[in-house]
Amino acid sequence: MNQKVIGTGQREKTHTLKLVLMERFQQGWEKKGLSQELSLRKKQQTRSVAILGPGRLGQAMGRLLANAGVPISFVAARNQAAARRAVRFIGEGTPLALSDPRLLSASVFLITTSDSAVAEVAGKLARQGKGAETWRGKVVLHTCGSLPSVVLNPFKLRGAAIGSLHPYQTVPSPQAGLRNLRSCFWAIEGEPRALRLARSWVKLLDGVAFSIPPKEKTLYHLSAFIVCPAVVTLMAQAASLLKQAGVPARISRPMLRQFVAEAARNFQDLGGRRALTGPAVRGDWATIRRHLDALQNAAPEFVPVYESLLKAMLALLNATDNMSLDKW
Repeated sequence: MNQKVIGTGQREKTHTLKLVLMERFQQGWEKKGLSQELSLRKKQQTRSVAILGPGRLGQAMGRLLANAGVPISFVAARNQAAARRAVRFIGEGTPLALSDPRLLSASVFLITTSDSAVAEVAGKLARQGKGAETWRGKVVLHTCGSLPSVVLNPFKLRGAAIGSLHPYQTVPSPQAGLRNLRSCFWAIEGEPRALRLARSWVKLLDGVAFSIPPKEKTLYHLSAFIVCPAVVTLMAQAASLLKQAGVPARISRPMLRQFVAEAARNFQDLGGRRALTGPAVRGDWATIRRHLDALQNAAPEFVPVYESLLKAMLALLNATDNMSLDKW
């Protein structure tokens, strides 16, 4: 039987051809990805953005978006000195008063005021401009976690698309926002055109966008309140107790950070019930009574908080009769 023998030279040629084809295939995918990224950036550059109420979040978002290729044309505030400071931080844009008619030349408006100021700013700004074309085709977004996009209805009535995007993240300063707004999670809701823009911005910031029903925004924001400022308050109380126990702040603050970070990691990996540790989990009521006695002396105002937290822990554990609140 005749058998075709492939020599070493032929095998090397075949292998080389495969490598060339694989390289070209990879380059094709890379070019496609680069083309999509350039297309997104080019699309962003056609939309001039005005930031209204540039506080900590507005300044951080402005700089991150500007660095990603989104043109920040205007930064407006009630106080022009605040607008100028924000422009210096963002690195681009013209500082204006909220009533300045030049704002209307922007195509996208990002309202980053406090929750309580959104309705007032929206009402006043939406009245600016004459004629039906002033707001038609524009997009207006706000960044408030507790309010749905319907608070922007004055813009919708004049033809703009409205929506909201809120980072599930803490922004205690603009500098901190530059660090932690990248790759974080963003709740979005609103009209389709506004949502498309919001998603494109989140993508530019390497974040994760998820939809939230408008009627559930308050519940959503409540969850953030419980897990962030409430936890910081508990950490501050723990630091105070540690200080009374003789532990200096240079030890207690990094120690608490490490401790809480590990608890958060356990929660992600195991879920709430399995991540829970401490005397309540063990049914160690003698230790809990000592806690309460010590707390009564060191910080009596915190005793009701401790008791409320203990009840919540027992509910999470589905406490049985052997782990009853009557035990303490």
